[in-house]
Amino acid sequence: MRRMKTTKKIFSLFWLFTALCLNNAVALDYTDLSSILSDTFHDFTGSNEGTSSFRSLLIPMGGRSESMGGAFTGLSDDVSFIDHNPAASSIMKESELAVFHNAWIADSNVETIAGTTRFGRIGIGGKLSCFYIPFTEYDSFGNRTAGSYYSETTAAINTSCNFFPGYTFKGLALGFNAKVSWRSVPDYADNDTNDIISGSGLEQSAIAIMGDIGMMVQFNFMKFYSSRDTNCRIGLSLMNVGAALTGFGKRVQIDDPLPTIASFGLSYKLLDATTFSAEFQQPINLFDIGERQLFSASLGAEIKITNFFSALAGFKLKGGNPRFSIGGEFDLFNLRVNANYTLDLSSSLNPANHFSLSAKLKLGDNGRAKKRAEVDRLYFMGVEEYAKRNYDKAILHWQQTLKLDKFFDPAKQGIKNARKYQAMLKRMEQI
Repeated sequence: MRRMKTTKKIFSLFWLFTALCLNNAVALDYTDLSSILSDTFHDFTGSNEGTSSFRSLLIPMGGRSESMGGAFTGLSDDVSFIDHNPAASSIMKESELAVFHNAWIADSNVETIAGTTRFGRIGIGGKLSCFYIPFTEYDSFGNRTAGSYYSETTAAINTSCNFFPGYTFKGLALGFNAKVSWRSVPDYADNDTNDIISGSGLEQSAIAIMGDIGMMVQFNFMKFYSSRDTNCRIGLSLMNVGAALTGFGKRVQIDDPLPTIASFGLSYKLLDATTFSAEFQQPINLFDIGERQLFSASLGAEIKITNFFSALAGFKLKGGNPRFSIGGEFDLFNLRVNANYTLDLSSSLNPANHFSLSAKLKLGDNGRAKKRAEVDRLYFMGVEEYAKRNYDKAILHWQQTLKLDKFFDPAKQGIKNARKYQAMLKRMEQI
């Protein structure tokens, strides 16, 4: 009961803080603010911006990754990894099933459902995401002649494997996403008769087939707290490598290049309650490497206020104007909820845009925590026997440890040391 009351207080404070921020934001002159920021970051605007197709692939699904400014390639510690680094499914701590809603700009929205699970060193996942915006056509007299939705729907399946894991070196994770996207354009009306032209939308619709690859390593560096988990991660990914076809109904042809992006990211936990992440992205035009867009960069931070509530913030520099994010995550039993607000002056001056919500159902770790506890128990039983110089019993316990976890390096070292001392005692007896 006390936990529930505390949760309600934290949740109320978070929304009060968000409301105050928005209230102050509304009082600003957004035209002046946008002009100042545009002048400051003018040099970051490239001449090739917006030349790729399926731009919805660049819109965040929302949730934790957006709250941290999109600096997620080197963190990827929840199901949002599927949009940032496909290698992370093989090192996820728990299975997750999540839904996301992101209210983007100009009445556009993104709805996503995603899930992931892990079996030992193998991880799998998938997502279905839909970006949509109302499409309404009017004639020269202002009469509505057509109305529907423009949409881009993406499906992805993921698999990854963590190679060479151990107690100190946690392994090299490699992963791959296979993706397909469909751009649906509604039929439009004839300019003269205002009659809907059957199949006219299909001629502008398109299909994209693409893949993502990613890599992740974990290690400890300047760690000032006690935990079996590493405090540093480095990730690399190459996203949206493929091509799109358009012109169905007449002549099928290759569409504009996809928004292919190479990313480098890292994350660092100075303390157990603080996480920092950074990311660098370089767009790549696979049709003409020389016509690349300018890079983008992101920074993210998370602070655990309690064991069930975290505050997150992020900054992303992409194009001529920056993007600021603020969000919060809280746990309710096995459900983790994220609320986020993003101020993106490069696309909208309306402070009511860019709200996102997500809910993740945590489905457990497939018994990995229980197995790790048994590994620790057997290992320490071996340590006790080793201290008593019962080397045979110590080796037996450590061999049982390795049957459960063949990558548990301390047990391997213990067996090596015990056999070394056994050999030394045997030589002494012979002498």
